[in-house]
Amino acid sequence: MVKDFPLYSLEKLARQAGAERVSTSALRALKEALLEISEQIARDSIKMAEHANRITIKREDVQLANR
Repeated sequence: MVKDFPLYSLEKLARQAGAERVSTSALRALKEALLEISEQIARDSIKMAEHANRITIKREDVQLANR
């Protein structure tokens, strides 16, 4: 599982959403939540591609998995 992306990116995202300040622990929790959600979308995308008898995941698979 990918764990190496900077917390600064999440802080920037939170600020764009309107947060004035964000604690490091909140950023770590957000990072974990995003990783879990992303992993589930990836798993579901694989299922979509397999159902269509493909081994390549396409944008449509990801879009369907994200619903």
